[in-house]
Amino acid sequence: MSQTIRRKASNARKVAATRGKQAKVREAKARTGSLLDMAMAWLPFSEAQLHRLFLFAILGGAAALACFVAVVAGVPALASLQFAQVAKAAGFEVKHVDVRGVHNLNELKVYERALAQRDLAMPLVDLATLRQDLLGLSWVKDARVSRQLPDTLVIDIVEREPHAVLRKADRFVLIDETGHELETVARGRAQGKLIVSGLGAGQQVLALNQLLDAAPALKPRVQEAEWIGNRRWNLTFKTGQVLALPEGDEASAGALVSFARLDGTNRLLGGKVTIFDMRAPDRIYLRIPGREAQQDAIAAGAVRKTEEN
Repeated sequence: MSQTIRRKASNARKVAATRGKQAKVREAKARTGSLLDMAMAWLPFSEAQLHRLFLFAILGGAAALACFVAVVAGVPALASLQFAQVAKAAGFEVKHVDVRGVHNLNELKVYERALAQRDLAMPLVDLATLRQDLLGLSWVKDARVSRQLPDTLVIDIVEREPHAVLRKADRFVLIDETGHELETVARGRAQGKLIVSGLGAGQQVLALNQLLDAAPALKPRVQEAEWIGNRRWNLTFKTGQVLALPEGDEASAGALVSFARLDGTNRLLGGKVTIFDMRAPDRIYLRIPGREAQQDAIAAGAVRKTEEN
């Protein structure tokens, strides 16, 4: 005769303990999921970008192994190319260019150089060479090129500031405070800016700035500066009057300061004198229209009378 042995039914205490454990597991999973969600929210990547980063990390490991094998085999260039191809396959290639800091420069000139990197794997982009290429643009004082993973090149441009206009024989050229030529401009764009002229004047702009700084009250009233004979300046004021300065940095600065003092006490600018000649160290010569013509007429009359006698 066979007997059937029945297992005892689980008592209520065991059932409650099992259910308690299951509830704790569910709570822990929910808490972990919330923490992961919070961490994802704080990361500067989208979920798709994060997946791509993980993929790149996995592929990068494989690439690193391939690189190691290539280097051991004596072909490091092949290793670099292999790594770049893996990066490109993972989406790390140039798709976008973000240009910042451009105001006066033709932005298309920046894109022409930057877009040469388009569809290139990020590791293959030569940032230093691209920066040097950008520095060759006339308006660019400085440039910074950086990668914004996974697919963007960021270019920050520091532009040169237009300071004056260099008048050449056939055109006007905008220059910065160092005399660096920026671009050719129409005569209208020269209005309101200091006009510099004369052979070699572009290389003397820094010295001119220092000279004008010696007399700050006169500086905004100067309209044009002509570099004469590669040795001295003639300044033309907005009144149309001309000041001829002597040679030498100290002598010209001293003469300009003296003229500023005379103008302050005698109001020379805006008067009848058209030319103030301060080339002599101890005196100033004034030229007044009409008087010279009158003196020439008197001299001519005296000569005529002498000839008649």
